[in-house]
Amino acid sequence: MNPYEDKRVRGYLRAFLDAYFDDTRARTLVFGINPGRLGAGITGVTFTDPVALADFCGIPNHMPRKREPSSVFIYDFIHSMGGPAAFYRAFFLSALCPLGFTRGENNLNYYDDPRLARAVTPFIVRSIERHLEFGGRSDAVVIIGAGTNLRFFEALNEEHRFFARVLSVEHPRFIQQYRYKTRDQYLLKYKEVFSTATATD
Repeated sequence: MNPYEDKRVRGYLRAFLDAYFDDTRARTLVFGINPGRLGAGITGVTFTDPVALADFCGIPNHMPRKREPSSVFIYDFIHSMGGPAAFYRAFFLSALCPLGFTRGENNLNYYDDPRLARAVTPFIVRSIERHLEFGGRSDAVVIIGAGTNLRFFEALNEEHRFFARVLSVEHPRFIQQYRYKTRDQYLLKYKEVFSTATATD
């Protein structure tokens, strides 16, 4: 999935970046897995579905007003951190693999197919390098997805030494689907981990 082939989506992304990143501040990078077909796979903005893009980020769009579970959790968390303006002053949300994949009608994570993982690894490495070049902090990174995504990233970081500290949290889709009754505890964990990521010695 490459939503940026759509001129309108490129316009939404430009409006989002102009609204929240038109400065020279360094941000702590946060990497999810890869865009999902109901969130960033259509909006072009990580963990942001069409409703969040319009209602929370102030960017009207033409897309159907549908929620995506991961986006619901992430924006509940963003609001707990003071809202998008405050949150995005400190963090830049992205994905380890910025392009998404589907198999049939379902999302496909880059690591679900070993051949795909090997094929996209050079692209992922270059993407991380570009994030650091345009203002990502290298003292700490947050990985969303405390299982395979984290292990894949840790191997890359061990080889390339991108970041001094690697922190992680569970993926919001997992929380929304399997741990919904305790999601408030996960929101607190997110706040703790993200605050730790921006702390300086």
